[in-house]
Amino acid sequence: MTLLYDADLAHAFDRASRTYDRMTSASPGYHRHLLRSARRLALPDGGRGWSVLDLGCGTGASTRALLRAAPGASVTGVDASAGMLDRARDKPWPPGVSFVHAPVEGMAEAGVRGPYDAVFAAYLFRNVADPDGALARVREVLRPGGRLVVHEYALGGLAVHRAVWSAVMGAVVLPWGRRHGDGALYRHLWRSVLDFDTAPAFADRLRRAGLTGVRALPQPGWQTGITHTFVGVRPWATAKPIG
Repeated sequence: MTLLYDADLAHAFDRASRTYDRMTSASPGYHRHLLRSARRLALPDGGRGWSVLDLGCGTGASTRALLRAAPGASVTGVDASAGMLDRARDKPWPPGVSFVHAPVEGMAEAGVRGPYDAVFAAYLFRNVADPDGALARVREVLRPGGRLVVHEYALGGLAVHRAVWSAVMGAVVLPWGRRHGDGALYRHLWRSVLDFDTAPAFADRLRRAGLTGVRALPQPGWQTGITHTFVGVRPWATAKPIG
């Protein structure tokens, strides 16, 4: 099948935004794993005085996880889907949280230039046409010494990981998508994981982008070998140290 990118993918998310939160809430561990990744930013003092860019924030689930991990942080959520952002903006947020409608490639044109003390990206890089270009944009807005944390479905490389992912999608998520008229989006989300980097390959991609201290950390439960947290640091530690 042909994967969706750019305007086609944003439009598919616009359409699915009305039921997206219900779908993710039914996924075992979805919010718990986001929180685990957000805590791996390890912002000191509850994030007080720190700025975080939340890339691919969608309806705000990752934003909520960031605020639970670092309630004092200033968070800017960015997403290419206007529909998903409408859902995010409808939720209650403390001062210091803002949302910007832009693809990662167009952040600068939308006024998102940083520098940010940390960048968090959940389920983003497998959904962009040019992940290396997106990483370059991230590196530009990340303060030297700042940390990037990526929360992503990136398979561990074993056949069983592909089998479990396809079994869960086929039994639960793809039927949900068809039932709600969003079959094309959920087929894309299924295939995008199978076609994307394995966890070791994505860690290597981060290193090629110039990040240091890169680690791939597994998530627990059924998502072991399926979902990982990736941590990396922009070099030249001239900013406030993290942790």
